[in-house]
Amino acid sequence: MFSEPRSGRLVAWGNALLAGNVSPDDAQLAIVGDDAVHRVAGLPGESAPVGLTLALGRLRTLGVAGWRLALPVAGHPLGLSGPAEFNARALDAEEAVVGFGAPYGLVPQVYEAGPAGDVHAEVLWHCLSVREAPPADVPSLGEAERELAEALRDATAVLTRLDVAGSGPRAAAAIDAYRARAEGPDEEVLAPGYPPRAVRVLELARRVALLVALAYENGDGGAVSASEISARGEALRPVERVARRARVAAYNAYVELRERG
Repeated sequence: MFSEPRSGRLVAWGNALLAGNVSPDDAQLAIVGDDAVHRVAGLPGESAPVGLTLALGRLRTLGVAGWRLALPVAGHPLGLSGPAEFNARALDAEEAVVGFGAPYGLVPQVYEAGPAGDVHAEVLWHCLSVREAPPADVPSLGEAERELAEALRDATAVLTRLDVAGSGPRAAAAIDAYRARAEGPDEEVLAPGYPPRAVRVLELARRVALLVALAYENGDGGAVSASEISARGEALRPVERVARRARVAAYNAYVELRERG
């Protein structure tokens, strides 16, 4: 429920690699995670898919100086800048990586492979042209942090008002488990070199997203009619939107700092 998107891992560790804060091998291990393999198709100068390390190095020589995250959904092209082909692929995947400094972007396509009982994920990143323009609807870190503080209050109020099981034992256990995982030694969502404020914003965004998820999954206790279920959705959608915008802002902090010089 709380795993970060593959595009987020590529953005964070790809930026750390560009900054010289991690080695190519460490970056690849962090990006691939539990997947079996990541390859990149459509890379300029290559007729077949290539390994992730080679692709990131090639894109760097082509001028990519940073990576941004996009998390678009229907009606909200968050983080996208065009053109239509790239936007359509990103919307279908609900995530993408957009280059800064050169007009290239990456969209993941996930395949399942292996025999029953030993299925693993393989990822093919499609390299496509992107439009060099400001990404859609991405706030600054400061704006995201202010919006999140309000969203956290709103989400808590919605849980209380709709009698959602947001304060019951099941929800409390889920929150405790999430916090333990987030504070554990293996949790390193943002790569070395990201500013502390970005880490703080991402953690708060994940907490707000957790509350929204709990409201949707455990909230039928109070929402006993169709109109009440609809009211719950209308109340939570803006909170969910704020959390997604803040998550993108946190990952994009590296490029934001570069743009400021």
